[in-house]
Amino acid sequence: MKITIVGVGLIGGSIALTLKEKKFADKVIGVDKDQNNLKKALQIGFIDEIKSLEEAVKETDVIILSIPVNAIIQTLPHLLDIIHDQQVVMDMGSTKEQLLASVDHHQRRGRLVACHPMAGTEYSGPEAALSNLFTGKTMIYCDATNSDEDAFDIAESIVDQLAMNTVFMNAKEHDIHTAYVSHISHITSFALALTVLEKEKSQGRIFELASSGFESTVRLAKSSPDMWIPIFKQNRKNVLDVLEEHIYQLQQMQQLLKEEDFDTFYKLIKKANKIKRILK
Repeated sequence: MKITIVGVGLIGGSIALTLKEKKFADKVIGVDKDQNNLKKALQIGFIDEIKSLEEAVKETDVIILSIPVNAIIQTLPHLLDIIHDQQVVMDMGSTKEQLLASVDHHQRRGRLVACHPMAGTEYSGPEAALSNLFTGKTMIYCDATNSDEDAFDIAESIVDQLAMNTVFMNAKEHDIHTAYVSHISHITSFALALTVLEKEKSQGRIFELASSGFESTVRLAKSSPDMWIPIFKQNRKNVLDVLEEHIYQLQQMQQLLKEEDFDTFYKLIKKANKIKRILK
């Protein structure tokens, strides 16, 4: 199978690495606006050729879009225009409602399989690619009934190679849930990093005390704004809803500290401990 990866960073690179290691892909073509990324990907070895999108489409079976969501919205309608009816497009975007609405009535909508791998790290670029990134993680299929059966079967065969669990959602449901489990985590991490960086100006040795707890909490602040600003923009309403609740919880804890009501604070932490039922 010949596969084109559009966006040869963490997600696209990790998909390519896995498919090449498992000999599922006979050839992987790389497409990226950053020529340095393409050269690095070629040097690492998870792509075999560099081509433009139009050139790649002429000789590929599956096109995988692993670029920021604003770029997916710009690229996808044109891509569906130029593919033929046996080719498959998979998008790996972290938001879905606006994206799928933009191609809802396209004549080749059935060739698109909308996916979201719930996997990643705080790093970006071809060097961040990992062959085991997806193992045991969850792939979300969105509005799968709008994909042609044969297109979905091909996409599913790729996801099977990635050794992922699968979940089905509609686009609206997806964007609400990812706001809670992913997008708010990144905003919180960005905010904590800014808080500590501001404090560090007056308390210069603060990072000498940073432990693994701090590192795990703030590591997402290393994530690229080129990826996350488009996500926040497209999922703005859901993120605002979650952020409002999050701010309320922080204000509640702030007030309890002011009032020295540690009994109630204790109960809140015990209530928070119930997250262990979800995260084991």
